Amino acid sequence: MWGKILGALFGLALFRLPGLVLGIMVGHWFDKAYSQQFEKNGGFNSLFSEKTDEQALFRYTTFATMGHIAKAMGVVTAAHIQQATHFMAQLDLTAEQQKEAQAAFRDGKLVSFPLRQQLQAFYQVYRRRKDVLQIFLEIQISTACAQGKMRDEQYLLLQQVAGYLNVSSVQLERLIQAFGSHNRQQQTNSKLSISDAYRVLGVDADINETGLKRAYRKLMSQHHPDKLIAQGVPKEMLEVAKQRTQDIQAAYELLKRHRSN
Repeated sequence: MWGKILGALFGLALFRLPGLVLGIMVGHWFDKAYSQQFEKNGGFNSLFSEKTDEQALFRYTTFATMGHIAKAMGVVTAAHIQQATHFMAQLDLTAEQQKEAQAAFRDGKLVSFPLRQQLQAFYQVYRRRKDVLQIFLEIQISTACAQGKMRDEQYLLLQQVAGYLNVSSVQLERLIQAFGSHNRQQQTNSKLSISDAYRVLGVDADINETGLKRAYRKLMSQHHPDKLIAQGVPKEMLEVAKQRTQDIQAAYELLKRHRSN
């Protein structure tokens, strides 16, 4: 309808009566074409389901890539299965979501799994949301470190994953070091060391106070739940961000105390 109205107005203004008739005809064609395309895309429902589709893509790609990284050494170990199961339990998935996650994990273990194509599709949706890409990589790093130490095959695969997501090798290395510090602390049940605290924040020990605070605030912002949900991260995935936030805060508080002495 609006196509005919606007067409008529523009046609009348430009060519008087002949333009009015022509404008109505062109507007009618536009309305018809738009209506067909609107119905083809699912009408208003498609607008509301877009975010749901993004979250489904995030879930599937996350667990399929986990499966692929677990299989990198040729066999999926009990530690990797336990890591995936523990992660699913942390997310408090519904029974249906658990089945979907397990199916995605199995898909990723297949030699024929199209990792590159899957990650490229994932990147096309989330390419402007760097914080989401970082959370995704942190999950994959935790899978690679499931046995306590990352294997060379898994490291090379993580480099490929980062490359497909346009994440630099420097940024990937910082994320690996940050997670390694957290992993060592958990395994030894010891307090966070000063050197590990710097790694968690992704900064060098000679950084000034302003730079340290800026790095801390940036990391906290990147892992803020409300921000991640708005960017398309499924709500149940926020447990990863919550744990990372606790590590970031603990590291920053430790460094503040250390520097004030």
